[in-house]
Amino acid sequence: MRILIVDDEPAMHESYRRSFTCDDSGMAATLGEMAAELFGDDLAPDTVEHGPAFELTFALQGAEGVSAVADAMRDKKRFAVAFIDVRMPPGIDGRDTAQRIRALDPDIHIVIVTGYSDFTPTEIARVAGPPDKIFYIAKPFEVAEVQQMAIALGHRWEGDRELTAARETLAAQVRQLEEQGHELAANESRAMHLANHDSLTEAPNRLAFRRALSDRAKSGAQFAVAMVDLDRFKLVNDTLGHLAGDELIRTMCAVLQRSIPSGGMVARLGGDEFGLLFDTAGTDAAEQDCARIAKACASTFKVLGHSVQGGASIGLIATEPGESRDPVDLMRRADLALHDAKRDGRGIVRVYDDGMDETIRLRRAIETGLSGAIARNELSLAFQPIVEREQLEIVGFEALLRWETDTHGPIGPEVFVPIAEESNLIHEIGDWVVRESLKVLCEWPTQYVSVNFSPRQFRRHNFVARLIEEVQRAGVDPTRFQIEITETAIFDDADRAADTLYKLRQMGFRIALDDFGTGYSSLYNIRKFALDCLKIDRSFIDGMGRERESAAIVQSIIHLGRALGLGVVAEGVESEAQLQALRVAGCSHMQGFLFSRPVSKVFARQIALTRYMVDNGPPLPPEKPELLFGGSTVPQP
Repeated sequence: MRILIVDDEPAMHESYRRSFTCDDSGMAATLGEMAAELFGDDLAPDTVEHGPAFELTFALQGAEGVSAVADAMRDKKRFAVAFIDVRMPPGIDGRDTAQRIRALDPDIHIVIVTGYSDFTPTEIARVAGPPDKIFYIAKPFEVAEVQQMAIALGHRWEGDRELTAARETLAAQVRQLEEQGHELAANESRAMHLANHDSLTEAPNRLAFRRALSDRAKSGAQFAVAMVDLDRFKLVNDTLGHLAGDELIRTMCAVLQRSIPSGGMVARLGGDEFGLLFDTAGTDAAEQDCARIAKACASTFKVLGHSVQGGASIGLIATEPGESRDPVDLMRRADLALHDAKRDGRGIVRVYDDGMDETIRLRRAIETGLSGAIARNELSLAFQPIVEREQLEIVGFEALLRWETDTHGPIGPEVFVPIAEESNLIHEIGDWVVRESLKVLCEWPTQYVSVNFSPRQFRRHNFVARLIEEVQRAGVDPTRFQIEITETAIFDDADRAADTLYKLRQMGFRIALDDFGTGYSSLYNIRKFALDCLKIDRSFIDGMGRERESAAIVQSIIHLGRALGLGVVAEGVESEAQLQALRVAGCSHMQGFLFSRPVSKVFARQIALTRYMVDNGPPLPPEKPELLFGGSTVPQP
């Protein structure tokens, strides 16, 4: 530890030298007591007794001392303490010396040593402070006094340096975390942009359009929904090539964006189809706006050096006060109007009317028939295997609801579930699905069952208690029952959803977030909710081989799931190429036609038992051995 002595009397230098080489063994206890009295109990007696080795540097004048400090700073061999006399004629006095030393080294401890001073301690502290780094000793001084002062301040100087280094390290870590946070936010922003925008036109995509439509439907304002389909687009694609087709789509998107009423939204829904959403005063005003848009599209455009005649057909639905504003139904009606316009020719705007919608009567018939479907034994469950990544072993089955009617034949869940969702029928049907799934689960040895729950079911009063009651009545371990919910189900009331999911996880149920990547998810949502796995929507799996964006989204979801300790299930796996890409990416589980189509509960039981017996003893020969793998040979229930 380096000590600087600045005093114009050589005799004082010798006194300092003797002070720091004193070997009096009886001095240790006295020094310890003085240290405790002056600086508190933190300074341990053994530290005083085995004090640091001092390297002394002497200066006869203040300027010489200042120069010594400058050299020490340059050589990175800084002084811990400087003992400075006040009167040092003919050079600069102790106050100026202390001020200049402090300017060079803000961390050095300064001890003013004098018998008489022209300056008060306050004046010296004002120029050479801070006060906690400047001290005073009166001449003549005691050896122990100087020695103890040097030891205590030396330890304090070392502690200050360690604290500074720790603060710098902490600051660097904080900066690194901030940079990582900014990078994570940027990545999330890019992912959200990819998920909500069309890569060709940079316009909002179908997902963003449906979200905006849902928000507008809740606003109470009158608005119009229009579906736009480009005329003669296939001809351009076939004769001029896909690059020209892409350029025409970008050009027509720009035309639509310039022509739509102020504040409106233009989204590319897929292929050459666009969606328009804008406020309107009524159907007549909306029809006039769409006619103007169609006229703007009916122009000649330059596409890659070729003149192309543009055109668009438009189907329109405008809301009226007090009517139903279901977003899906509005899009469906606008689409029906578009098909009607396309049938009648090109460049036509067609307004929806009820005569176009023959499905309304079917919808009513479905709602009526659905109310008695359970009693008539028309509902059934099909089960699609879920396999794990490494050995492609079947670990579970997803339960899929089927409805076979005498009047209309098979009706898909995409048709009747939304109808049931709008009424209390969804609860009755949902309870039936849970009970039937638990019955089948009792016949499987180890696999779990995964059951979809609609948003309305999930928000049902006493949802957790009802589910626990059913599981206990069936005598099934809750860890073998997986609950699949969509992002919409939990996002509408995030706090309540988080509490519900926490209770379910506490009871042992598995939680899967279905159709992940198509809704409102962010890193915050995923961390907030108690989840076991993410299910990648089949649309991303289907697009992996054709679209870089889909492949990037799939890889991002897999990496995110693994980073958060969640399983990741890829739905809709139909080819070996998809399987290998998913396995390389680290996807933990998969399901799809490549492994098996949905099968009846009888076949599912055979598969479950056969796979169990293969691992645990002589297999039971199934009625259909081809059911184990190779989905193309599996008959549909």
